[in-house]
Amino acid sequence: MPGLLLGDEAPNFEAETTHGRIRFHEFLGNSWGILFSHPRDFTPVCTTELGRAAKLAPEFAKRNVKMIALSIDDVNDHLSWCKDINAYNKDQPTEKLPFPIIADSKRELAVQLGMLDPDERDKDGIPLTARVVFVFGPDKKLKLSILYPATTGRNFDEILRVIDSLQLTAAKKVATPVDWKPGNEVMVIPSLSDEEAKKLFPGGVCTKELPSGKKYLRYTSHPK
Repeated sequence: MPGLLLGDEAPNFEAETTHGRIRFHEFLGNSWGILFSHPRDFTPVCTTELGRAAKLAPEFAKRNVKMIALSIDDVNDHLSWCKDINAYNKDQPTEKLPFPIIADSKRELAVQLGMLDPDERDKDGIPLTARVVFVFGPDKKLKLSILYPATTGRNFDEILRVIDSLQLTAAKKVATPVDWKPGNEVMVIPSLSDEEAKKLFPGGVCTKELPSGKKYLRYTSHPK
């Protein structure tokens, strides 16, 4: 079945976008990247999502994350839709967003990446593109995949939180616990011995006592 699994390298596809033609690997460069798909232009949930994404573009840029969207209509429709999205954000209704939107009118890329929603169909009975989020690392490999049905809008604040976790845990030997936010305590990964943890985390490691007697809940302060 077409699609991407965690650890897979992103295909180096070429596509027409609202910012011109791109080759995906060149677009990403050495940055992190987020690719998020949409069922169709001029639809209510998609408009709110892209509006929110546009407002948060500076936050993604701070994290060195290149943003790119995909929808199944053509570039001219995308450009016209951008006016509505900007108007929704109470900005000037221009044809540009801070990130490109890929034109995928034949659904070829949506099929290749496994983005179609079998339960949501258009008036002609053709499956719509689901709300997929792919996050790629600087190595072009898939680090995160979240799949929403066409009827449910995404939480972009949560996506930023997950990217913060991905970037932290890629650089440090820690994991982030439930409901973690930047600045909160993190967990020492199980593969690290107590001695190694003491050396890596001079601020100290706190181990929670458990009925099992197993010392696997080890916390430390947010690494610098």
